[in-house]
Amino acid sequence: MTLLLLIRHGTNDWVHGRLAGWTPGVHLNEEGQLQAAALSVRLGDLPLAAIYSSPLERCVETASAIAQPRSIPLRLVEQLGEVRYGEWQGAELKALYTHELWPGVQFYPSGTRFPNGETLGEAQMRVVQALDSLRAQHPRHIVAVCSHADLIKLAVAYYIGMHVDLFQRLTINPCSLTALSFERMGPRLLAFNDTGSLGHLWPRPEEPAQASDVGGGQSAADAAPGAPAPEKLE
Repeated sequence: MTLLLLIRHGTNDWVHGRLAGWTPGVHLNEEGQLQAAALSVRLGDLPLAAIYSSPLERCVETASAIAQPRSIPLRLVEQLGEVRYGEWQGAELKALYTHELWPGVQFYPSGTRFPNGETLGEAQMRVVQALDSLRAQHPRHIVAVCSHADLIKLAVAYYIGMHVDLFQRLTINPCSLTALSFERMGPRLLAFNDTGSLGHLWPRPEEPAQASDVGGGQSAADAAPGAPAPEKLE
């Protein structure tokens, strides 16, 4: 099993009112920094093999809070970057609600192109290609991937068989975690928009039962295989 942990970046001053897109210089605010630090703690001792991120600052800062305490190199992937919103980049959302393209973005995103930007269908294909490449590089590993709300929603929609035109029904909060496992029978959604305990994502064998224990321990069939130590990435 390969496990991808899809993480949305933490809160920044643009989250609740403007469409940041690829605008440079959008950093985590104080709340976002605290969220990123808390997420690193929540991940605990999950054996992360690699950490990848969108190249945008808000994602890099979130992913760095996870990578640095674990001494895991952080690698940036262009395809994990935000949707190319074109002329809408930097706009206030309230100004876009009356735009003639807004209904298309909400209800027909597969065929609606942002002015001088991309369609959400195109964004979906590039993020899926990136994730497929990462899981092929790290079979039977846990890989953390820090990206953006729309990209994560689009990826989830693809892997669970939801049409892209329905993806707006999904919600991804800042610094939430969404877990996808890839097994022989296909992808499985193990956690979505999660902000709670994550220990269930990669169960570990219990300590061997002592002779005096009754019904203790865990059978070999129940025990999850141990993950290899994080690999050194250049």
